[in-house]
Amino acid sequence: MSLLDMTAVELAAAIKDGKTTAVAALNEVLAQIDAKEDTYHCYVTIDKDAALKQAESVQAEIEAGKLTGPLAGVPVAIKDNMCIKGMLTTCSSKILENFIPTYSAEAVINLQKAGAVIIGKTNMDEFAMGSTTETSAFGVTRNPWNPEHVPGGSSGGSAAAVAAGECFYALGSDTGGSIRQPASFCGVVGMKPTYGLVSRYGLIAYGSSLDQIGPMAKDVTDCAAILNAITSHDEKDSTSVSCQDADFMEALNDDVKGMRIGIPNDYFGEGLDGEVKEAILRASKVLEEKGAIVEQFDLSLVDYAIPTYYTIAAAEASSNLERFDGIKYGYRTQDFKGLHNMYKKTRSEGFGEEVKRRIMLGSFVLSSGYYDAYYLKALKVKALIKKAFDEAFEKYDIILGPVAPTTAPKLGSSLADPIKMYLGDIYTIAVNLAGLPGISLPCGKDKAGLPIGLQLIGNCFEEKKLIRAAYTYEKARGEFPMAVKEVC
Repeated sequence: MSLLDMTAVELAAAIKDGKTTAVAALNEVLAQIDAKEDTYHCYVTIDKDAALKQAESVQAEIEAGKLTGPLAGVPVAIKDNMCIKGMLTTCSSKILENFIPTYSAEAVINLQKAGAVIIGKTNMDEFAMGSTTETSAFGVTRNPWNPEHVPGGSSGGSAAAVAAGECFYALGSDTGGSIRQPASFCGVVGMKPTYGLVSRYGLIAYGSSLDQIGPMAKDVTDCAAILNAITSHDEKDSTSVSCQDADFMEALNDDVKGMRIGIPNDYFGEGLDGEVKEAILRASKVLEEKGAIVEQFDLSLVDYAIPTYYTIAAAEASSNLERFDGIKYGYRTQDFKGLHNMYKKTRSEGFGEEVKRRIMLGSFVLSSGYYDAYYLKALKVKALIKKAFDEAFEKYDIILGPVAPTTAPKLGSSLADPIKMYLGDIYTIAVNLAGLPGISLPCGKDKAGLPIGLQLIGNCFEEKKLIRAAYTYEKARGEFPMAVKEVC
């Protein structure tokens, strides 16, 4: 078995047993990056020298018995909206093209404590605003299954890097599906934890009440190991929650007997591609054959999720992005007359079209005369959506459905119609509005050979049930190939 064929947990075990080294694993990944990066463009920043120094240091600690965890020595990629001390962090935006943080995100620090070797920062939709990784100021990322198609977004660079063998796992962030949707499009596993389970300190905010860092990996076991590493209570994050039962690898049990799984009828209406629908229903049958009790039910308010999400997210984005003004850090326009002209020109030149669109929408819904009509109403609907999920989880352990209405669209087809792009988030955004955990894992391919993702949704802080159901399905499904095997 090639090192690149290994999962993160398998590689860490091989390093611990002396069958390979952290340096050898990193060199394999760097060689793959050299061979594939010009095609896929998964990264914004790669720091080979720093990564090699990390690999050597981690290897020494492994040999000394100081690092024994299931991720020690494994190369990882980090989405470019998470700060890493001394490493360029741009949010794939011109306005932060020269920003080098003086501190690291808590999730990154936790990975480093676990022995991670950081390769670099992955490409993304600018400030995480998009569903295709086409709004990046540094060029598009391509799907390793078919370079003519998008990898999804906004964590498309992270998903594509895992699928292309350019890292063993990655961190992404999920505001309305930005981990789960690209994981679905790229045929990997992506997990959005419960809001507050993973510290958001050091994550450059898009929508503060919605954003959540999570893992993207080759299988469910890797996701559980990564979640173990990055979960911690953080006093620097006022929304961080202390979790007393955070050994998620305990949930890797192939057993769903008696588990109650609900399938919302609302997720299988108009707009869902027939091949996606068939694949999701086949996956539900697999879990039913393994002993789960599978039922269909009505989940109300689904039609209101998209307008609610984009009202709240745009409002929070408008507020969060005020700080990028050319004064303290980042890009500043060269030719200006006076302070206000400098603000205007810097932001006009520094932000891309999609970011400007959402800032303007957010400023509008927060403005005098419209706050009550739009933003306050959206907050009320958000509470009703959470209530609808609470009622569903009184009856069901897990909710099962699609991740996206279709498989990965072709490059260029989504940006031409922003409303259509927003509608593509219909199955993922309610999870963020309710603060729930969700996981995407491959459950088939369409006739064009593009992956289809299955989404499982759990109740707050019930990641273990989610992992158990996902692991059971994954074992029953059998091995799902990585895209790198298809193209190499």
